[in-house]
Amino acid sequence: MESTGTTVAELVRARWGDHRTGLRHPGGELTHHQLAAGAAARAALLTDLLTPRGEPHIGVLLDNTPEYPLWLSAAALAGAAVAGINPTRRGAELARDILHTDCKVLVTQRVHLPLLDGLRLPGVRILVTDTAAYRELLAPYADAKPDIARTVGPGSRMLLYFTSGSTGAPKAAICSQGRLAAAGRSLAAHFQIRPSDTHYICMPMFHGNAVIADWAPALAAGAGVALRDRFSASRFLPDVRRFGATYFTYVGRAVQYVLATPERPDDRDNPLRVGFGTEAGAVDAARFEERFGVRLVEGYGSSEGGAAIQRTPDTPAGAIGRAAPGDDLAVVDPGTRRECAAARFSADGRLLNGRAAIGELVNRGPNPFEGYWRNEEAQAERVRDGWYWTGDLFYRDADGYLYFAGRQDDRLRVDSENLAAAMIENILARYGGAAAVAVYAVPDPVAGDQVMAALTPAPGAPFDPLAFAEFLLSQPDLGTKMAPRFVRVVPRMPVTATNKVARGELRREGFRCQDPVWWRPPGSSAYRPLTPPDVTELISRYEARGRGALLDP
Repeated sequence: MESTGTTVAELVRARWGDHRTGLRHPGGELTHHQLAAGAAARAALLTDLLTPRGEPHIGVLLDNTPEYPLWLSAAALAGAAVAGINPTRRGAELARDILHTDCKVLVTQRVHLPLLDGLRLPGVRILVTDTAAYRELLAPYADAKPDIARTVGPGSRMLLYFTSGSTGAPKAAICSQGRLAAAGRSLAAHFQIRPSDTHYICMPMFHGNAVIADWAPALAAGAGVALRDRFSASRFLPDVRRFGATYFTYVGRAVQYVLATPERPDDRDNPLRVGFGTEAGAVDAARFEERFGVRLVEGYGSSEGGAAIQRTPDTPAGAIGRAAPGDDLAVVDPGTRRECAAARFSADGRLLNGRAAIGELVNRGPNPFEGYWRNEEAQAERVRDGWYWTGDLFYRDADGYLYFAGRQDDRLRVDSENLAAAMIENILARYGGAAAVAVYAVPDPVAGDQVMAALTPAPGAPFDPLAFAEFLLSQPDLGTKMAPRFVRVVPRMPVTATNKVARGELRREGFRCQDPVWWRPPGSSAYRPLTPPDVTELISRYEARGRGALLDP
């Protein structure tokens, strides 16, 4: 029942007449045929709502309800593009996202209506899915068939999904129907997804990960999907069992939160075959497999589609993999554009030449990046002199395997040595007293940076500064400049709506925050509480060197 369609619309139409269960959610089930019929009705409505003038774009401001995949499918049939609207945005920023992507229709639900109060959204028709008025609006289209608009082709815009950077407003990356369908077919083949599989979508669907890596391969393979309105660590395993889920995707700290739930003797009694995502880290991936019996596959693909790394069975521990076929990936020094030296490792696996080996990952060959919506400046920054610049830090070993070292804005410079936050995090993740860790830079009073870590203690295990210091001393691959100067103890790691650590927030607050902070004074290897007099003394050191402004939020 697998489809070979070159557009998402063809993949949607292929499910017409398929009466197997296609979607499971807390409120019930829908067959593949019912999903195709529902998409057809919404596509017919959408065709009537969109005027010939202007862009055929719709905004979707929804939790992961059945309406989300229905509207994705409807947009594909009608030749429209979906802009996923982040419900954690507020006020002018939220209005900017909707208007910037030229949405003529905004699909939302009652719980999100307060977000729209007071916003000026001229020319935007708002549909509220959980209302009688919405059901009445759809009723005349109940008998629609999943016909594909004549304008639809592989190059038709399908997604406008926002990617955030270290500065500026989020950028709306373009993804065509052809690219999304190809990604779905590729992942379905790579993970041998079958029509009998069920994909658990617990990551937010306004983000590219859930749509590209979870929904699209399920659609391509004729597999079912299961929805959770929002990610919940405590409901993860019960949902997996209830829905019979065999595959899921994750981003950011989602895996850590699942691991932080109380262990049960029947944790391995679940139907999952594989999890696919980014930023879980080797240590947590191993813990997850040991506890739940489920293999996690760490992958890499830039949100915009400009570079991809594929994992093979012979990929060394800690590495992501090698360049995907067709990609000419290199790790380069952004200043000189020269390739960085191959990574050298000690016998215990420590990177010996980080300063020379760590650089930005670029794709020097053809790539499927389709640009940003009406943002030529950001597009020119991403593609320079014919190369696609990912903005991510990597290093490569002598055999060509690539290792993730963090984002460009996660780079630290300590005593003139370049360090990558992700490398330090991977080491700190071994500490049994932590449920989650994040590493970031705070300014040094004299020059460069100092290392700061945020740490969420494991359940029932308050932070033990002596045990933590002893742990650091026992790590053979922790370089002399990698040990955190400051440790912020947080009850829960601050994260974005996509479960990525909110590093910008952590960096802005630094060591002047409401949470307890422990620190190692210069010349000391022992941690002690950072007191208000300590903070006053530290600030005076910054000001004496003219660096006090660096501490301002």
